[in-house]
Amino acid sequence: MIERNMANELLVSATEFPVVTLLGPRQSGKTTLVKNVFPNKPYYSLEDPDTLAAAEIDPRNFLGQMSEGAILDEVQRLPILLSYLQGLVDQDQTTGRFVLTGSRQQLLHEAINQSLAGRTAMLTLWPLSINELRYSNLIRSPFELIVSGFFPRLYVNNIQTRHFYNSYLLTYIERDVRSMINITNISIFQKFINLLAGRIGQILNLSSLANDVGVSPITIRNWISVLKASYVIIELLPYFENISKRLIKSPKIYFTDVGLVSFLLGIDDAEKAKTHYLRGNLYENLIIIDILKCFFNKGLRPELYFYRDSHGNEVDLLIKHEDSVLPIEIKSAETFTKHFMKGIHNFEKIYHKNISKKFIFYNGDNNYNISNINIVNPFSLNNILEYIIE
Repeated sequence: MIERNMANELLVSATEFPVVTLLGPRQSGKTTLVKNVFPNKPYYSLEDPDTLAAAEIDPRNFLGQMSEGAILDEVQRLPILLSYLQGLVDQDQTTGRFVLTGSRQQLLHEAINQSLAGRTAMLTLWPLSINELRYSNLIRSPFELIVSGFFPRLYVNNIQTRHFYNSYLLTYIERDVRSMINITNISIFQKFINLLAGRIGQILNLSSLANDVGVSPITIRNWISVLKASYVIIELLPYFENISKRLIKSPKIYFTDVGLVSFLLGIDDAEKAKTHYLRGNLYENLIIIDILKCFFNKGLRPELYFYRDSHGNEVDLLIKHEDSVLPIEIKSAETFTKHFMKGIHNFEKIYHKNISKKFIFYNGDNNYNISNINIVNPFSLNNILEYIIE
């Protein structure tokens, strides 16, 4: 079994709240993790038709059988159940009684805010991190990881990448997309996902994407909301605090699993990833999402941004931490050049506060410190988050 960094946060949260809720994309390992962390709790999956029917018909009786608590998997299938759970928790506020999992962000957040606000810890489990793969002796080279991705089943069950992602995509569209929005033509939605994969790390242009897909910009915005709600993508927002120059206001799109991007782009081996025209964007996606995972695995909510002005000056990633902003440039090249520092130097000129740490992550063998900028191969670090913020 692959040891998950989130395990400790689950245990700590279970000593502080009567309910612990673990969210995250399908196949990220939520069920396996909660079963291993809480092996003595009864387990009920609302994906099971009989269990779902029992909970729908008589929710009080269904929950009433769980006097010592339980694991309730995929609770987004029956959000009303949380209202009944509230009553049980209010009667007995013993910590760690119930553990919930779910894979639909917006729906669960709304239900939890209505019923379990203040009663549950909220954690998010993403697919495997680089750190987790390293400690399980499963680490691969960056471009191999870009192709294989990070879903646990790929490593535990040794599934061929193309088989896994083909099944994942079909299941995701049939289960989640159809239940969240009314799509009459699935092929158009599939075209949209493929075109979106070709725009990772780029400024989102709704009108351009809408024209290419053949739908309205409003439809594209709605579909992006669906992908975000089911943890398929994130939007990286532009940073503009304390900056007076004209800035780009639109977000960038990154997929939460870079292996899915490679599958959608038809990249099936590391050599193709190395020579692909989106090589730099894929590497950027890999590193940014890994940093995001590290924050969530520690129970922290990351404040991640990018900077770009109307003249094209940009920094790939800004991390707002405490009273500081930490700029990070991400380069897939194996050879460092001074040009890599241009974005950070430009940002320093217009940012009106002290920058305590500055980083360039690249794919080379040597680490440097030039002009107080740490130039590092992120794969040489034992823990990328600790290196950045501690």
